[in-house]
Amino acid sequence: MTFAGEILIQTLRNIWAHKLRSLLTMFGISWGIASIVLMIAIGEGFKAGYRNMLSTLGTDIVILWSGRTTKQAGGQRAGRDVRFTYADVRAIEEECYAVRHVTAELGDSLPVKSRFNSGIFSTHGITPIYQQIRSMTLAKGRALSEADLSEARCVCVIGDDVKKQLFAGREAVGAQVFIRDVPFTVVGELAPKDQNNSYNGLDGNKVLIPYPTMNRHFPDPRPFIGPGHVDNLIFMPVSAAEHLTAVRQVRHALGRRHGFDPKDEGAIWCWDTVQQAQMVSHIYDSMELFLSFMAFVTLGLGGIGVMNIMLISVAERTREIGVKQAVGATPGRILFEFFLEAIALTILSGLAGLVAAWFLCSVVSRFPLPTLFAGLPVTPTTAAVAFGTLVLVGILSAIYPARRASLLTPVEALRYE
Repeated sequence: MTFAGEILIQTLRNIWAHKLRSLLTMFGISWGIASIVLMIAIGEGFKAGYRNMLSTLGTDIVILWSGRTTKQAGGQRAGRDVRFTYADVRAIEEECYAVRHVTAELGDSLPVKSRFNSGIFSTHGITPIYQQIRSMTLAKGRALSEADLSEARCVCVIGDDVKKQLFAGREAVGAQVFIRDVPFTVVGELAPKDQNNSYNGLDGNKVLIPYPTMNRHFPDPRPFIGPGHVDNLIFMPVSAAEHLTAVRQVRHALGRRHGFDPKDEGAIWCWDTVQQAQMVSHIYDSMELFLSFMAFVTLGLGGIGVMNIMLISVAERTREIGVKQAVGATPGRILFEFFLEAIALTILSGLAGLVAAWFLCSVVSRFPLPTLFAGLPVTPTTAAVAFGTLVLVGILSAIYPARRASLLTPVEALRYE
């Protein structure tokens, strides 16, 4: 049998000989490791949940609304209304290389009726890419296409709640509905979405039609708006890392077109979901750091417990140490023996805590959970951090008792009562 194997058997015998004392010591280590895993998993679960919540609104999108200037620019007074137009979409596509997709949106609450029922629903004139930007998926039929846009077709895609009210359990795709008195053909039906945030209503209550069709049949009724008006612009940067560049480019393009200072915050109201997600992520990171620190303190107390039990073990086995030295055991061998025993005790109890935490996280993650909380994910990084901390605590708690045992002289040890 190898030396390490002998040490492991000796450790197990010592644990069994002092079951209650060893169990309490091991519980401290196990609880500390489990706490670290759980605290990190809680933070990761909330961050993933927030990302999932934002993904129902759209992935890495920035929403712009026109406002009123607060600065003079280009010889024009402050306090002018800025009104976006559909031509702004084309300008952004041509000038802003950091923007991957951009779409316009014009909405209104309009009466919609089918052969079976009617209601008032949020109707939106959009471009086809809107459906991708807003993370919309279809349950049946097809999405609005570029051909629908270019030909200003009277077709629509309806949300799942709209379908329930207008058609109940009947087939909706291919059926005709009337928006006000204009006939539209339903070409698609949106899949249900677990959505708990929005800027203009839940997607299940929407009717989507091509923007030119909306602009022709249902233009904004407010005076002095003019043709081609849009309520808001939505764009997606080429990547989350480039979103600030994309915002800056879009502001400069719109500022040039509408004659306002790009740095005028009042001219454009902006909801930057990328920046918001980063801010919330920093908050959760701070919370995770604090909770992990508390878990590290708990693990440190467990390490003190291991040190204490090893000092007691050294005292109880002083005569044994003297006998081993008398038959030729070197101080280095004595040090290594007690050091390895403390490490083994720490690792065994830590692995038990790691397994228990993983099992608990797996059970919790299987339950139905709210959108804002994505369960308790245990990543390889989390396990590596926990195990690395465990090894560090084991080494620190083993050094002093092992060194104390190795410094005993044979005479002192054999005379110990």
